[in-house]
Amino acid sequence: MQTQYSLAVPGNVICGVGCVKRLPDIIQLKGTERLSVLVDVGVLKSGKIDTLLQTLRDRFSHVALVTDVPPEPEEGQVRVIFDQVQDSGAQCVVAIGGGSVMDTSKIIAVMLQNPGYYTDLTDTAQIACPGVPLIAVPTSAGTGSEATPNAIILIPEKKQKVGVIHSYFLPQAVLLDAELTCSLPPTVTAATGLDAFCHCIETYISRKTNPFSRLFGLRGMELVQRYLRRAYTDGNDMEARENMLLAAFYGGVAITASSTVAVHALSYPLGGFYRIPHGISNAVLLPYVMSYNIDSISDCVPALAQALGLPAQDGGKGQGQQVIEALFSLCADVHIPNNLRMFNIHEKDLEFLTVSASRVHRLLDQNPKVMSLEDIRSIYAQLL
Repeated sequence: MQTQYSLAVPGNVICGVGCVKRLPDIIQLKGTERLSVLVDVGVLKSGKIDTLLQTLRDRFSHVALVTDVPPEPEEGQVRVIFDQVQDSGAQCVVAIGGGSVMDTSKIIAVMLQNPGYYTDLTDTAQIACPGVPLIAVPTSAGTGSEATPNAIILIPEKKQKVGVIHSYFLPQAVLLDAELTCSLPPTVTAATGLDAFCHCIETYISRKTNPFSRLFGLRGMELVQRYLRRAYTDGNDMEARENMLLAAFYGGVAITASSTVAVHALSYPLGGFYRIPHGISNAVLLPYVMSYNIDSISDCVPALAQALGLPAQDGGKGQGQQVIEALFSLCADVHIPNNLRMFNIHEKDLEFLTVSASRVHRLLDQNPKVMSLEDIRSIYAQLL
């Protein structure tokens, strides 16, 4: 556990069903100024934000909608969207969507004030000043991007996702309105919910863990364990939806204080090259990576068992195995795949996956148990 640690959070966080209606009032601009709203096309089509968008149009001189943010965008695609936003003269960016929309919006808000950052989005040394105001409204309960200074982009030439981190990526305000998550289909609910769980458990066991990440991570795990199955079964269960949105936010806060570890490291090449959705790849890997780590986190096992709703014990190997079994059960109950063959991944791909994952030092270095190339290959092999 770190002896020194810090916690940075968005400037203003508002939570509750219907709170998105407060968005026009928290935008700190004059009515003559211009907004760019990056919005998930599914939420737009649902009609849930029609009234909100009309209110914004009535209040501000120009509201430019961007609805074509791709899932897990490539670096070049982010630049194309930036050009649209810059042409609109945006003085504030609003992100209404999942992780890809929020991550793209973070980068664009900063790019608008830092022209030198355009060429290489991984070169945060080119970020000299804060971006334009950014307001994040998540429409899925998973990435926790609204709470973090992180953004994920895909670098095609490297066949790899890259996490870019800068304090100026933190939103000025966040609105957590569970009503906007009700249109999520069960498969997305499962994938995003387990992504949130991964954030919580990985930051809890990370070498960078600290009282902040353990506080938020533990509570996030408890909420996912209690409410994910309900949200998966009944998308209109508002209690479950709101608590899953909180779990995702808590996971994001935990990332800000700590770090994810090997689950995310091994997930990156699966998304970067094979385009497996981020939440799915994390969820598929979770029980296997935790099984590898379990003998190195004996001090964490009782708390993890409690968060997963297991009976209290004195710890030991037996309880550790119960934790692993509970993770397999949680994934199975929301129909997460238990192998990679369905994604057209085979033995011939093991070397590429292993080498690619081994290069994610930022995360692997924080894993509680050292991973060799053979260890990484073994985990992928188990999933084949």
